[in-house]
Amino acid sequence: MTTHRPDVGPTEPPAGTERIRDAGRTRAEILAVATREFADRGYAGGRINEIAARTRTTKRMIYYYFGGKEQLYVAVLEHAYAGIRALEQQVDVEHLDPVTAIRELAALTFDHHEAHPDFIRLVSIENIHRAEHLGRSTVLRGLTEPTLAALGTILRRGRESGVFRDDVDALDVHQVISAYCVFRTANRHTFGAVLGRDMLDPARRDHQRQMLGDLVAAFLQAPGPGSGAATVQP
Repeated sequence: MTTHRPDVGPTEPPAGTERIRDAGRTRAEILAVATREFADRGYAGGRINEIAARTRTTKRMIYYYFGGKEQLYVAVLEHAYAGIRALEQQVDVEHLDPVTAIRELAALTFDHHEAHPDFIRLVSIENIHRAEHLGRSTVLRGLTEPTLAALGTILRRGRESGVFRDDVDALDVHQVISAYCVFRTANRHTFGAVLGRDMLDPARRDHQRQMLGDLVAAFLQAPGPGSGAATVQP
């Protein structure tokens, strides 16, 4: 798809106050507002004029920093994914025992997805469009590889110690954790309307967070097909 780019004039930023604005701060401000705009309205419904008005900058400056609406949208997706990927790298995969490490990773994902509903909405919207824009990113695969490598390290250490089954890989576990955490936020309203329970009810939060860790740990410690029984840690 060719992104329509209006005539935005010279490629240099305008003189005056815009020229002296800190570029990093300006980009961060635009990304924050654009995240909310696209999460609320999707790519098609998002408006650059609205983003400009809410950032106290100009449409011209947004195009200067990002190149166009589609480039800004992809940058928003990359920024959103970078947040969770950076948090995942905080798990001490080399020193924590494997069960504790996998529980920490699950809990971290749980906390992040609950605290960042815009991220969940962006992911849901992009899935509706079959990752049309996400697939054009040259950044996202590089963001994800360290996370899968860290998860792979946890699984390897668990297998070597005789704790984890050997028939699952890092993507399997990532999928299980993501499925629980994304569903809990993405389907909050429909689940509540049909079944009468708010999945983000603070009174049930600790229970659900613990349940996720229990589910993932128990699955990984269960004996796989054709293997001996794994040693289950209390």
